[in-house]
Amino acid sequence: MKIDSINLVNFRNYESLNIKFSKFLNIIYGKNGMGKTNLIEAIYLLSLTKSFRISNDKSLIKKGCLKTKVRGEIIKNDDLSSYEVIISNDGKNVLVDNNKVDKISDYVSKINIILFSPFDTRLIDESPSERRKMINIEISQLYKEYLIILANYQKILKQRNFYLRSLYLNANKDTQYLDILTRKLIEYGLLIYKYRSNFCENINKYIGEIYNKIFKNGNLKVKYISNYKNKNSEQLLKSYQNNYKKEMEIGKTLLGVHHDDIAFILDDNNLKDWGSEGQRKNAIISFKLAEINLVYEVKNNYPILILDDLFSELDKEKITNILKILDKNVQTFITTTEINKIDKKIKDNAKIFKVDNGNIKEDTNE
Repeated sequence: MKIDSINLVNFRNYESLNIKFSKFLNIIYGKNGMGKTNLIEAIYLLSLTKSFRISNDKSLIKKGCLKTKVRGEIIKNDDLSSYEVIISNDGKNVLVDNNKVDKISDYVSKINIILFSPFDTRLIDESPSERRKMINIEISQLYKEYLIILANYQKILKQRNFYLRSLYLNANKDTQYLDILTRKLIEYGLLIYKYRSNFCENINKYIGEIYNKIFKNGNLKVKYISNYKNKNSEQLLKSYQNNYKKEMEIGKTLLGVHHDDIAFILDDNNLKDWGSEGQRKNAIISFKLAEINLVYEVKNNYPILILDDLFSELDKEKITNILKILDKNVQTFITTTEINKIDKKIKDNAKIFKVDNGNIKEDTNE
């Protein structure tokens, strides 16, 4: 899977841009604030229909304009298709080959993107919700039905929390309907648990070897933490029922996959508690690279890889190690402010773009 070209209209600081990429390595350089990250944000939007930086879609529209359009030509299995995301004050529309797709869940997972950005280096220190968000995004790219299951779980969870609060205020504590909601929550929760558990198991097939190839030492794996582990639906129902009184008092569901977490374990130590800043950063990078193999395993296509501002996070040697282990068929985008720090052999095999205040041109002098 590769992005052949992209067309932007009124996106961030780009009024109009049409650019054709290398099918292998693309280096995008320029000073901060010139539009490097805006360009890869557009590529990411094309895949997941949302930004990795902000939650408000309308902020992507260039100031003073009414709408933005991102259109890309994607090569998959030697076929070329067009994908388009249009955002306006009226909402968001997505199209494939000029045909509108009514459900976002039918669009997401068609283009697979693996992104590493400076924000990701903080994931191990962030709250469990940020790590759940990360794996939800990655799994939804692999299995479109996962988004639907997740939405159904959130819907039942919201209903259940509302009903818990109503029971607290009601003298009659009849829990018959609460049992119904709980069983439905467990049904969707067990499906989510299975997807997440399998995802982490598959990541562990690759992450340790990748970590060693790049960083030369340590045994890294991810551990999935869930109170659904090793429990069937009846065992879970009993656990919920034992908590009914407490849940009514606080008006919240205390058990469930919405409390799940993943831990990064290096040499039997949880990196959140014991890891150095460098080890945490290295673990996240290894996790992202392990996903490349997993996407290929599931989709029989390599994802597009985006390494945003990697030189601010790693030294030249480690970046060279990363590029060496990548399959030559993985289309890769690297953004940097320091083009001179990139190995000449790497630059000789790349298409290089210079970004300057919303203008991009291919740089043939590097």
